[in-house]
Amino acid sequence: MERIVIVHWNKSTGPQTLIQYPPEKETLPKQLFLKIWTIHELNKQNKMIQFTPDIMETQFISIIHKYEGEIYFLILAYNKKDNIENIVNDYPDILANIGKNLIDLINTNNITRAISEAFNTIKNYSKLDKEENLLNFFKDKIKHTILKIMRNGVISKTKLKNILKNEYGFSTINLDLILMSYIREHLIIKENIPGSKDCYLLVNDLIYMRLPPQNSYKTLENIDTDDKNEIYNKYLEELMKFYEKYNCIQESSNFMILNFLFDKHVYSLFKELRVNALTVNQCLNILNNNEVLFNDLLENKFIFEAKGIVLLFTDLRFMRCFPQYLLKTLLIRYKEKMITINEFLSHLKLLSNKLIQSPNLTYEII
Repeated sequence: MERIVIVHWNKSTGPQTLIQYPPEKETLPKQLFLKIWTIHELNKQNKMIQFTPDIMETQFISIIHKYEGEIYFLILAYNKKDNIENIVNDYPDILANIGKNLIDLINTNNITRAISEAFNTIKNYSKLDKEENLLNFFKDKIKHTILKIMRNGVISKTKLKNILKNEYGFSTINLDLILMSYIREHLIIKENIPGSKDCYLLVNDLIYMRLPPQNSYKTLENIDTDDKNEIYNKYLEELMKFYEKYNCIQESSNFMILNFLFDKHVYSLFKELRVNALTVNQCLNILNNNEVLFNDLLENKFIFEAKGIVLLFTDLRFMRCFPQYLLKTLLIRYKEKMITINEFLSHLKLLSNKLIQSPNLTYEII
């Protein structure tokens, strides 16, 4: 993404640029905004439109917003060569919420920081794959802290802000922007509860677990060796031994195993080994010739090596799971007067309805 722009439609003078990021870029021409406005007028059923001018090397995504009787556009500029189809198809809710959040702040002192954060959020979110975005819930200190707080049950936005500021020192964050990713991944929902405004309720927890890789034998297809069956039989034997002793509950709180995945080279190696078995040298090339890291992965049973051939031994996968522990936690918090009766009943009803609708689906591998 090249830039983000907020444009106000002045009923007397037409489009007016209010702010853009990065700020040093030359202002986009008024004629461009007139064309974007025209496309919106011709497609009133769609709040989001795409536009690629013939004479520019830039393509645009525009989201129209109506706020206090005024019309605004959130405009994202991309290089003409960028593939933006996935952005339009996969992130309309995020872009709409970001636009609303920025327009709410347009006449405040927070808008400069907010548009910078929005630019980086959209840029980073769209270039990461699904797994990398999930990994950020644990890799990003603020996101991981919020997830831990949400595991205590219903909380108002005001209380969440105070906890983050007073107990963790996070005082200058755009909370609305951060929480959008939780809503998008179906981890929390936002509700206005009688007596409590802007409450967030956890509906799914996010955990990680080691699982046996899928299609392990198929990954050996590209390996030219007569020892293929011998290697695979040894692999299965070691896999059985590992999972006979594996404690998934203990491992789910072991942050050390996630630290491996935080390494971009390890992440790249995992992605490759899910598809193809590799030689030791090929693995070392992906790991930037870090033999210590390679041996750590062997020792911690992430990869398996036999006769110079390496297979993925245990795959680290993310799961959305039903937070059954909250049924007890909410009752304790209510008895200790940490939440109101309305907050307690709202979250309890939400979880109960979820169980009734899907009694057998307690987790989902993502």
